[in-house]
Amino acid sequence: MKTLNLQLPSHQYAIHIGADILRQPALLASHLSTEMLVVTNETLAPLYLDGVMKDLAPEVPKLASVVLPDGEKYKTLDVLNQIFTALLEHNFSRKCTLVALGGGVIGDMTGFAAASYQRGVKFIQIPTTLLSQVDSSVGGKTGVNHPLGKNMIGAFKQPEIVLIDTATLSTLPDREFAAGLAEVLKYGLIADADFFVWLEAHWDALLARDESTVQEAIFRSCQIKADVVMEDETEQGRRAILNLGHTFGHAIETFTGYGSWLHGEAVATGMLMATKMSARLGKVPEALVRRVEALLLRAHLPVQSPAGMTRDDYIGLMARDKKVDAGQLRLVLLNALGHAIVTAEFPAETLYQTIDHYQS
Repeated sequence: MKTLNLQLPSHQYAIHIGADILRQPALLASHLSTEMLVVTNETLAPLYLDGVMKDLAPEVPKLASVVLPDGEKYKTLDVLNQIFTALLEHNFSRKCTLVALGGGVIGDMTGFAAASYQRGVKFIQIPTTLLSQVDSSVGGKTGVNHPLGKNMIGAFKQPEIVLIDTATLSTLPDREFAAGLAEVLKYGLIADADFFVWLEAHWDALLARDESTVQEAIFRSCQIKADVVMEDETEQGRRAILNLGHTFGHAIETFTGYGSWLHGEAVATGMLMATKMSARLGKVPEALVRRVEALLLRAHLPVQSPAGMTRDDYIGLMARDKKVDAGQLRLVLLNALGHAIVTAEFPAETLYQTIDHYQS
Protein backbone atom coordinates (compact mmCIF):
# COMPACT_ATOMS: atom_id res chain seq x y z
CA MET A 1 0.00 0.00 0.00
CA LYS A 2 1.12 3.53 -0.83
CA THR A 3 -0.10 6.61 0.98
CA LEU A 4 -0.25 10.28 0.02
CA ASN A 5 -1.18 13.08 2.40
CA LEU A 6 -3.07 16.07 1.07
CA GLN A 7 -2.62 19.04 3.39
CA LEU A 8 -4.79 22.11 2.98
CA PRO A 9 -4.91 25.16 5.27
CA SER A 10 -8.11 24.00 6.98
CA HIS A 11 -8.16 20.28 6.26
CA GLN A 12 -5.90 17.31 5.63
CA TYR A 13 -6.52 13.73 4.62
CA ALA A 14 -4.78 10.58 3.49
CA ILE A 15 -5.08 8.86 0.12
CA HIS A 16 -4.36 5.14 0.46
CA ILE A 17 -3.62 3.14 -2.71
CA GLY A 18 -3.33 -0.65 -2.84
CA ALA A 19 -4.91 -3.96 -3.74
CA ASP A 20 -7.66 -5.33 -1.44
CA ILE A 21 -7.51 -2.42 1.00
CA LEU A 22 -11.29 -2.62 1.30
CA ARG A 23 -10.52 -5.72 3.35
CA GLN A 24 -8.59 -3.57 5.82
CA PRO A 25 -11.38 -1.87 7.82
CA ALA A 26 -8.80 -0.58 10.28
CA LEU A 27 -7.99 2.17 7.76
CA LEU A 28 -11.42 3.62 8.42
CA ALA A 29 -11.33 3.21 12.21
CA SER A 30 -10.57 6.84 13.01
CA HIS A 31 -13.16 8.09 10.51
CA LEU A 32 -16.21 6.19 11.73
CA SER A 33 -19.20 8.02 13.18
CA THR A 34 -22.30 6.80 14.98
CA GLU A 35 -24.39 7.47 11.86
CA MET A 36 -23.23 6.48 8.38
CA LEU A 37 -24.93 6.29 4.98
CA VAL A 38 -23.24 4.31 2.19
CA VAL A 39 -24.11 5.59 -1.31
CA THR A 40 -23.52 3.31 -4.30
CA ASN A 41 -25.17 2.32 -7.58
CA GLU A 42 -27.06 -0.63 -9.01
CA THR A 43 -24.00 -2.08 -10.74
CA LEU A 44 -21.68 -1.96 -7.74
CA ALA A 45 -24.13 -2.86 -4.98
CA PRO A 46 -24.08 -6.62 -5.75
CA LEU A 47 -20.28 -6.57 -5.87
CA TYR A 48 -19.19 -4.55 -2.86
CA LEU A 49 -22.04 -3.18 -0.77
CA ASP A 50 -22.56 -6.20 1.52
CA GLY A 51 -18.86 -6.39 2.35
CA VAL A 52 -18.62 -2.71 3.24
CA MET A 53 -21.80 -2.85 5.31
CA LYS A 54 -20.61 -5.94 7.22
CA ASP A 55 -17.32 -4.23 8.03
CA LEU A 56 -19.05 -1.08 9.29
CA ALA A 57 -22.00 -2.67 11.12
CA PRO A 58 -20.18 -3.73 14.33
CA GLU A 59 -18.85 -0.19 14.87
CA VAL A 60 -21.70 1.99 13.56
CA PRO A 61 -24.98 2.00 15.55
CA LYS A 62 -27.01 3.68 12.80
CA LEU A 63 -26.00 2.38 9.37
CA ALA A 64 -27.95 2.60 6.12
CA SER A 65 -27.40 2.55 2.39
CA VAL A 66 -28.94 4.01 -0.74
CA VAL A 67 -28.53 2.51 -4.21
CA LEU A 68 -28.76 4.93 -7.13
CA PRO A 69 -29.15 4.19 -10.84
CA ASP A 70 -25.85 3.81 -12.70
CA GLY A 71 -24.66 6.25 -15.33
CA GLU A 72 -23.68 9.84 -16.09
CA LYS A 73 -27.22 10.63 -17.23
CA TYR A 74 -28.35 10.14 -13.62
CA LYS A 75 -25.96 12.76 -12.24
CA THR A 76 -28.85 15.17 -11.69
CA LEU A 77 -30.54 17.13 -8.94
CA ASP A 78 -33.51 14.74 -9.08
CA VAL A 79 -31.35 11.67 -8.39
CA LEU A 80 -29.28 13.60 -5.83
CA ASN A 81 -32.51 14.10 -3.92
CA GLN A 82 -32.65 10.35 -3.27
CA ILE A 83 -29.61 10.76 -1.01
CA PHE A 84 -31.30 13.56 0.94
CA THR A 85 -34.48 11.47 1.21
CA ALA A 86 -32.53 8.55 2.67
CA LEU A 87 -30.79 10.83 5.18
CA LEU A 88 -34.07 12.36 6.29
CA GLU A 89 -35.98 9.06 6.41
CA HIS A 90 -33.34 7.69 8.80
CA ASN A 91 -33.23 10.92 10.83
CA PHE A 92 -29.51 11.37 10.32
CA SER A 93 -28.04 14.28 12.26
CA ARG A 94 -25.28 16.75 11.49
CA LYS A 95 -22.83 14.24 13.00
CA CYS A 96 -23.36 11.68 10.24
CA THR A 97 -20.81 10.60 7.64
CA LEU A 98 -21.56 9.69 4.03
CA VAL A 99 -19.55 7.03 2.18
CA ALA A 100 -19.19 7.28 -1.61
CA LEU A 101 -18.73 3.74 -2.94
CA GLY A 102 -18.45 3.98 -6.70
CA GLY A 103 -17.08 5.92 -9.64
CA GLY A 104 -17.02 9.61 -10.38
CA VAL A 105 -20.79 10.04 -10.55
CA ILE A 106 -21.31 8.53 -7.11
CA GLY A 107 -18.36 10.43 -5.65
CA ASP A 108 -19.48 13.78 -7.06
CA MET A 109 -23.09 13.39 -5.92
CA THR A 110 -22.23 12.02 -2.48
CA GLY A 111 -19.77 14.84 -1.92
CA PHE A 112 -22.32 17.43 -3.00
CA ALA A 113 -24.91 15.88 -0.68
CA ALA A 114 -22.38 16.01 2.17
CA ALA A 115 -21.66 19.67 1.42
CA SER A 116 -25.37 20.47 1.47
CA TYR A 117 -27.06 18.27 4.10
CA GLN A 118 -27.63 20.34 7.23
CA ARG A 119 -25.09 22.76 5.69
CA GLY A 120 -22.28 20.27 5.75
CA VAL A 121 -21.42 16.78 7.05
CA LYS A 122 -18.39 14.54 6.59
CA PHE A 123 -17.86 12.07 3.76
CA ILE A 124 -15.46 9.34 2.68
CA GLN A 125 -14.37 8.47 -0.86
CA ILE A 126 -14.03 4.83 -1.96
CA PRO A 127 -13.56 5.17 -5.75
CA THR A 128 -14.01 2.02 -7.82
CA THR A 129 -13.15 3.16 -11.37
CA LEU A 130 -9.74 4.15 -12.71
CA LEU A 131 -10.99 7.59 -13.67
CA SER A 132 -12.38 8.30 -10.20
CA GLN A 133 -9.27 6.88 -8.54
CA VAL A 134 -6.91 9.22 -10.39
CA ASP A 135 -9.14 12.26 -10.66
CA SER A 136 -12.55 12.92 -9.16
CA SER A 137 -12.02 11.32 -5.73
CA VAL A 138 -9.10 13.66 -4.96
CA GLY A 139 -9.40 17.40 -4.54
CA GLY A 140 -12.92 18.03 -3.31
CA LYS A 141 -14.83 18.98 -6.46
CA THR A 142 -18.44 17.80 -6.21
CA GLY A 143 -21.61 18.47 -8.14
CA VAL A 144 -24.22 17.47 -10.68
CA ASN A 145 -24.90 18.12 -14.36
CA HIS A 146 -27.52 20.34 -15.97
CA PRO A 147 -28.89 19.87 -19.50
CA LEU A 148 -27.21 23.15 -20.44
CA GLY A 149 -23.81 22.42 -18.91
CA LYS A 150 -21.73 19.77 -17.16
CA ASN A 151 -20.80 20.17 -13.48
CA MET A 152 -22.22 23.69 -13.35
CA ILE A 153 -23.98 23.06 -10.01
CA GLY A 154 -21.82 21.96 -7.10
CA ALA A 155 -19.50 22.80 -4.23
CA PHE A 156 -15.96 22.25 -3.02
CA LYS A 157 -16.07 19.60 -0.29
CA GLN A 158 -12.97 17.68 0.78
CA PRO A 159 -13.34 14.06 1.95
CA GLU A 160 -12.05 12.72 5.27
CA ILE A 161 -10.09 9.92 3.59
CA VAL A 162 -9.74 8.33 0.14
CA LEU A 163 -9.42 4.54 -0.12
CA ILE A 164 -8.27 3.45 -3.59
CA ASP A 165 -8.60 -0.32 -3.83
CA THR A 166 -7.07 -1.32 -7.16
CA ALA A 167 -8.69 -4.76 -6.87
CA THR A 168 -12.02 -3.12 -7.79
CA LEU A 169 -10.62 -2.48 -11.26
CA SER A 170 -10.87 -6.22 -12.01
CA THR A 171 -14.63 -5.79 -12.57
CA LEU A 172 -14.25 -2.62 -14.67
CA PRO A 173 -15.13 -2.99 -18.38
CA ASP A 174 -12.27 -2.36 -20.83
CA ARG A 175 -13.99 0.72 -22.21
CA GLU A 176 -14.18 2.38 -18.80
CA PHE A 177 -10.63 1.38 -17.92
CA ALA A 178 -9.38 3.00 -21.13
CA ALA A 179 -11.40 6.12 -20.35
CA GLY A 180 -9.54 6.37 -17.05
CA LEU A 181 -6.21 6.14 -18.85
CA ALA A 182 -7.06 9.37 -20.66
CA GLU A 183 -7.01 11.21 -17.34
CA VAL A 184 -3.75 9.49 -16.39
CA LEU A 185 -2.18 10.67 -19.64
CA LYS A 186 -3.36 14.19 -18.88
CA TYR A 187 -1.11 14.43 -15.82
CA GLY A 188 2.02 13.77 -17.85
CA LEU A 189 1.03 16.38 -20.42
CA ILE A 190 0.26 19.14 -17.94
CA ALA A 191 2.85 18.72 -15.21
CA ASP A 192 5.40 15.91 -15.62
CA ALA A 193 7.19 15.20 -18.90
CA ASP A 194 9.04 12.27 -17.32
CA PHE A 195 5.73 10.68 -16.36
CA PHE A 196 4.50 11.07 -19.94
CA VAL A 197 7.58 9.26 -21.20
CA TRP A 198 7.07 6.57 -18.52
CA LEU A 199 3.50 6.12 -19.71
CA GLU A 200 4.65 5.67 -23.30
CA ALA A 201 7.04 2.94 -22.14
CA HIS A 202 4.45 1.22 -19.93
CA TRP A 203 1.27 1.75 -21.97
CA ASP A 204 0.93 -1.90 -22.98
CA ALA A 205 1.40 -3.03 -19.37
CA LEU A 206 -1.30 -0.58 -18.30
CA LEU A 207 -3.68 -1.82 -20.99
CA ALA A 208 -2.99 -5.36 -19.76
CA ARG A 209 -3.78 -4.12 -16.20
CA ASP A 210 -0.46 -5.22 -14.73
CA GLU A 211 -1.05 -4.66 -11.01
CA SER A 212 2.21 -2.94 -10.05
CA THR A 213 2.18 -0.75 -13.17
CA VAL A 214 -1.42 0.33 -12.55
CA GLN A 215 -0.68 1.14 -8.90
CA GLU A 216 2.33 3.23 -9.91
CA ALA A 217 0.29 5.14 -12.50
CA ILE A 218 -2.45 5.85 -9.95
CA PHE A 219 0.05 6.94 -7.31
CA ARG A 220 1.87 9.34 -9.64
CA SER A 221 -1.41 10.74 -10.97
CA CYS A 222 -2.75 11.37 -7.46
CA GLN A 223 0.58 12.88 -6.42
CA ILE A 224 0.44 15.41 -9.25
CA LYS A 225 -3.18 16.27 -8.55
CA ALA A 226 -2.58 16.60 -4.81
CA ASP A 227 0.35 18.97 -5.40
CA VAL A 228 -1.79 21.19 -7.65
CA VAL A 229 -4.78 21.15 -5.28
CA MET A 230 -2.61 22.04 -2.28
CA GLU A 231 -1.42 25.08 -4.20
CA ASP A 232 -4.91 26.17 -5.32
CA GLU A 233 -7.78 24.39 -3.57
CA THR A 234 -10.73 26.29 -5.08
CA GLU A 235 -9.39 26.79 -8.61
CA GLN A 236 -8.57 30.47 -8.43
CA GLY A 237 -5.49 29.96 -10.57
CA ARG A 238 -3.19 27.02 -11.29
CA ARG A 239 -5.70 24.27 -10.49
CA ALA A 240 -7.44 25.00 -13.78
CA ILE A 241 -4.60 23.23 -15.62
CA LEU A 242 -6.17 19.97 -14.43
CA ASN A 243 -8.87 20.70 -17.00
CA LEU A 244 -6.70 20.12 -20.07
CA GLY A 245 -9.09 19.00 -22.80
CA HIS A 246 -12.12 19.39 -20.56
CA THR A 247 -13.54 22.51 -22.24
CA PHE A 248 -13.74 20.64 -25.54
CA GLY A 249 -14.69 17.43 -23.72
CA HIS A 250 -17.53 18.90 -21.70
CA ALA A 251 -18.96 20.39 -24.89
CA ILE A 252 -18.88 16.90 -26.44
CA GLU A 253 -20.63 15.37 -23.42
CA THR A 254 -23.34 18.02 -23.40
CA PHE A 255 -23.87 17.74 -27.16
CA THR A 256 -24.14 13.95 -27.17
CA GLY A 257 -26.22 13.69 -24.02
CA TYR A 258 -24.54 12.65 -20.79
CA GLY A 259 -23.46 9.02 -20.88
CA SER A 260 -23.31 8.48 -24.63
CA TRP A 261 -19.60 9.29 -24.51
CA LEU A 262 -17.81 8.42 -21.27
CA HIS A 263 -16.19 11.40 -19.57
CA GLY A 264 -12.71 10.02 -20.21
CA GLU A 265 -13.52 9.45 -23.89
CA ALA A 266 -14.61 13.06 -24.28
CA VAL A 267 -11.50 14.22 -22.42
CA ALA A 268 -9.33 12.08 -24.70
CA THR A 269 -10.58 13.84 -27.83
CA GLY A 270 -10.55 17.22 -26.07
CA MET A 271 -6.99 16.67 -24.87
CA LEU A 272 -5.86 15.83 -28.39
CA MET A 273 -7.58 18.98 -29.68
CA ALA A 274 -5.86 21.10 -27.02
CA THR A 275 -2.49 19.59 -27.92
CA LYS A 276 -3.13 20.21 -31.63
CA MET A 277 -4.12 23.81 -30.93
CA SER A 278 -0.95 24.27 -28.85
CA ALA A 279 1.06 22.99 -31.82
CA ARG A 280 -0.76 25.34 -34.21
CA LEU A 281 0.26 28.19 -31.91
CA GLY A 282 3.87 27.04 -32.06
CA LYS A 283 4.03 26.10 -28.37
CA VAL A 284 4.73 22.37 -28.81
CA PRO A 285 6.01 20.34 -31.75
CA GLU A 286 3.58 18.58 -34.07
CA ALA A 287 5.34 15.36 -33.09
CA LEU A 288 3.74 15.60 -29.63
CA VAL A 289 0.30 15.60 -31.23
CA ARG A 290 1.20 12.37 -33.01
CA ARG A 291 2.52 10.82 -29.78
CA VAL A 292 -0.70 11.64 -27.91
CA GLU A 293 -2.87 10.37 -30.75
CA ALA A 294 -0.90 7.12 -30.94
CA LEU A 295 -1.47 6.38 -27.25
CA LEU A 296 -5.19 7.17 -27.49
CA LEU A 297 -5.60 4.92 -30.52
CA ARG A 298 -3.78 2.05 -28.79
CA ALA A 299 -6.32 2.37 -25.97
CA HIS A 300 -9.19 2.45 -28.50
CA LEU A 301 -10.15 5.95 -27.39
CA PRO A 302 -11.84 8.37 -29.81
CA VAL A 303 -9.70 10.91 -31.66
CA GLN A 304 -12.42 12.74 -33.58
CA SER A 305 -15.50 14.77 -32.69
CA PRO A 306 -18.90 13.10 -32.52
CA ALA A 307 -20.71 12.77 -35.81
CA GLY A 308 -22.74 15.84 -36.60
CA MET A 309 -21.08 18.13 -34.05
CA THR A 310 -20.28 21.42 -35.78
CA ARG A 311 -18.01 24.32 -35.01
CA ASP A 312 -21.05 26.34 -33.90
CA ASP A 313 -22.04 23.53 -31.51
CA TYR A 314 -18.60 23.66 -29.89
CA ILE A 315 -18.47 27.45 -29.63
CA GLY A 316 -21.99 27.73 -28.19
CA LEU A 317 -21.40 25.05 -25.55
CA MET A 318 -17.87 26.18 -24.67
CA ALA A 319 -19.24 29.66 -23.94
CA ARG A 320 -20.82 28.16 -20.79
CA ASP A 321 -17.53 26.73 -19.52
CA LYS A 322 -16.58 27.60 -15.93
CA LYS A 323 -13.28 29.08 -17.14
CA VAL A 324 -15.07 31.79 -19.14
CA ASP A 325 -14.11 35.12 -17.56
CA ALA A 326 -15.94 38.38 -18.37
CA GLY A 327 -17.37 36.72 -21.45
CA GLN A 328 -13.94 35.63 -22.70
CA LEU A 329 -13.20 31.97 -23.32
CA ARG A 330 -10.05 30.66 -21.63
CA LEU A 331 -8.47 27.35 -22.57
CA VAL A 332 -5.90 25.08 -20.97
CA LEU A 333 -3.08 24.71 -23.50
CA LEU A 334 0.48 23.41 -23.43
CA ASN A 335 3.54 25.64 -23.42
CA ALA A 336 5.69 22.51 -23.50
CA LEU A 337 5.36 18.85 -22.66
CA GLY A 338 4.78 18.82 -18.90
CA HIS A 339 3.83 22.49 -18.69
CA ALA A 340 0.22 23.70 -19.08
CA ILE A 341 -1.15 27.23 -18.98
CA VAL A 342 -4.62 28.78 -18.83
CA THR A 343 -4.95 31.49 -21.44
CA ALA A 344 -7.40 33.58 -23.43
CA GLU A 345 -4.64 34.80 -25.72
CA PHE A 346 -5.18 32.90 -28.95
CA PRO A 347 -6.61 33.86 -32.34
CA ALA A 348 -10.20 32.75 -32.78
CA GLU A 349 -9.22 31.42 -36.20
CA THR A 350 -6.79 28.96 -34.58
CA LEU A 351 -9.57 27.63 -32.39
CA TYR A 352 -11.87 27.31 -35.40
CA GLN A 353 -9.20 25.51 -37.44
CA THR A 354 -8.61 23.05 -34.59
CA ILE A 355 -12.30 22.26 -34.22
CA ASP A 356 -12.69 21.82 -37.97
CA HIS A 357 -9.65 19.51 -38.11
CA TYR A 358 -11.27 17.00 -35.78
CA GLN A 359 -14.75 16.96 -37.26
CA SER A 360 -15.91 13.47 -38.27
